[in-house]
Amino acid sequence: MSQELYANLAIFVLSLLVGFEVMSKIPSTLQTPMMSGANAIHGVVVVGAFAIAAEANNWFLYVLVFFAALFAAINVAGGYTVTDRMLGMFDRKPGDKKEADK
Repeated sequence: MSQELYANLAIFVLSLLVGFEVMSKIPSTLQTPMMSGANAIHGVVVVGAFAIAAEANNWFLYVLVFFAALFAAINVAGGYTVTDRMLGMFDRKPGDKKEADK
C-alpha cells in the first residue's frame, strides 16, 4: 500500500474519532436539528460526484458516480425534508392566540 493511502486512511480514522467526540457532547434534544441541517448542507457530495463523472472512463467509475450522486441526492432531500418538518412544528395555526392575548 502506498504512503498516500496510509495518510488518507489516517485522516479518515481521525475524522471519525473527532466526529464521534463532537456528537457525543451534543445534547439529544439538539441532535435532530443539527443533523438535518448538516444533511442539507452536504450537497457538496453532489459536486464530488460530478467531479468523478468528469474523469470517469470505465464502467466501475460510472457505477461509482451513479451511486455517489444517488446517495448524495437522497441525503440532501432528506435533510431538507426533516428540517422543513421541524420548522413546521413552530408555525402558528391561524386560530392560535399568543400567551399575552389571554
